[in-house]
Amino acid sequence: MFSSSLLLQILACAIYNNWWPMLSALMYVLVPMPCMFFGGGSTEYLLSRDGGGWIDAAKFLTGASAVGSIAIPIILRHAHLISTGAMMIEFMSFFIFVGTVMCFHRANLEDEW
Repeated sequence: MFSSSLLLQILACAIYNNWWPMLSALMYVLVPMPCMFFGGGSTEYLLSRDGGGWIDAAKFLTGASAVGSIAIPIILRHAHLISTGAMMIEFMSFFIFVGTVMCFHRANLEDEW
C-alpha cells in the first residue's frame, strides 16, 4: 500500500509535468517525526487521554502535519500551480497512505501474529 501511495505521488507530478505536488511528500516525512521524538517511537500515545507537555506537543504536531498533507495540494491548486487532476491524485495518494498507517498501527497493537 505504501509503495502504491508513493507511485501515485510521483504520477501526480510526472503525468502533468509539474513537480510542485511533490511538496506534499515532505509532509509524509514530517507526520511520524513527533511520534518518534516525543512519543518514544510508539503510536499508543495518540489514542490515550493522558497528557503532559511533550505528549500534547506531539499530538499537536502530528495533527498539524496531517492537516498540512491535505492543505498543500489545495493551496497549490488555488494558486494555479497544479491542475485539478494532480490534486485529486494527491488526495488518493494521501488516503492510501493514511490507510497504510492505520494498518501498521493496528498491527503494532496486536502482540500476537
